[in-house]
Amino acid sequence: MQKETVGFAMCGSFCTFKKVIPQMRKLVQDGYRVIPIMSNTAYTTDTRFGASCDFNKEIEEICNEKIIYTISGAEPIGPKKLLDALVIAPCTGNTLGKLANGISDTSVTLATKAHLRNKRPVIIAVSTNDALGTSARNIGTLMNSKHIYFVPMKQDDYINKPNSIVADFDYIPDTVKSVLANNIQPQPILL
Repeated sequence: MQKETVGFAMCGSFCTFKKVIPQMRKLVQDGYRVIPIMSNTAYTTDTRFGASCDFNKEIEEICNEKIIYTISGAEPIGPKKLLDALVIAPCTGNTLGKLANGISDTSVTLATKAHLRNKRPVIIAVSTNDALGTSARNIGTLMNSKHIYFVPMKQDDYINKPNSIVADFDYIPDTVKSVLANNIQPQPILL
């Protein structure tokens, strides 16, 4: 029996893709239908961390679904009530800022806006070098917003990047399960 449908949206924190994709696989193994969503930047950019076509192929094979990477592809998520929950992992500082300020000009931010119209949970896994700097205000705004939850997070390199925060991506499946079952923010948020 298949569990709920989870959207899994990825932004351009490319250095975390190899930690995030296994969590997508774990959700599928746990019985969730996973709909992959990527920002256009994440979908099309080759970096020192890997080629976009390789990541895209792996993600589509894991999910057995085509990636939504355009605004027009993301728009039906709300009206059709396609998702029970939406995970954004990794969620960059740029996306945090857009979400906190109601800007929906990417596939990920429009997917979020469309999904939230159904009053269903959005689960954010932060990955940004400025979380304790300029993005702190946006994280605070989102933490005080209805239907927004966070994957537990911590400083990833407090000596060399003292403002940087990254979610512990291993907590994504448990956070999804907890939020869908209980509709409360799992604790602790800060590890």
